Amino acid sequence: QVQLVESGGGLVQAGGSLRLSCAPSGRTFSIYGMGWFRQAPGKEREFVAGISWSVGSTSYADSVKGRFTISRDNAKNTVYLQMNSLKPEDTAVYYCAARNSPGSRYRYWGQGTQVTVSS
Repeated sequence: QVQLVESGGGLVQAGGSLRLSCAPSGRTFSIYGMGWFRQAPGKEREFVAGISWSVGSTSYADSVKGRFTISRDNAKNTVYLQMNSLKPEDTAVYYCAARNSPGSRYRYWGQGTQVTVSS
């Protein structure tokens, strides 16, 4: 099993920045990739960004390209989501997730952290 703990959410004004962190524990050797998802009230959960743990290749949703950056620090065993130029529509609960192989579903999920962007 893999456990994920997110941190770094909060309230920020439009145009501001936040950095989310996610620290996996447990059977971390089984992790191929990690991702960030978000779910706004009344909407389905959506993919935000993903990163492969070993190579560091990344992918982004079109809505966040150029504003958000996903990265990992293997020494600290932590994945980050740097969010810049935040917009009110970025308001959501953000979840960290992990998967065991390329193309597989994300199997492990964190508890979520609230991000609120005020206009």
